[in-house]
Amino acid sequence: MSYICLLELHLHFPDNHSLKGKRKELSSLKAQLQHRFNASVAETDHQDLWQRSTLSVALAGRDVPSLDEAASKLTRYVESQFPDGVHVERALVSSEELLN
Repeated sequence: MSYICLLELHLHFPDNHSLKGKRKELSSLKAQLQHRFNASVAETDHQDLWQRSTLSVALAGRDVPSLDEAASKLTRYVESQFPDGVHVERALVSSEELLN
């Protein structure tokens, strides 16, 4: 059986003053999450706001402990990049749950 961890990252960019600036920060963060954690990442809300964004992130794995650890590491990384402006929601589902 395999598992998927879904994370929703609610980001705040207090010092940002344009969509172009936000896109630059998001592009860098998304690339880092993909490279460091082999995560699938998409911006899923607040695309038109300068100082807010919501990213949806998916991690896949064969066992819960290693997937949970990867999700924790990803969360700590994002919190280190956005110490004053991130809220993370997390859920874990099995392939069995998805197929039923």
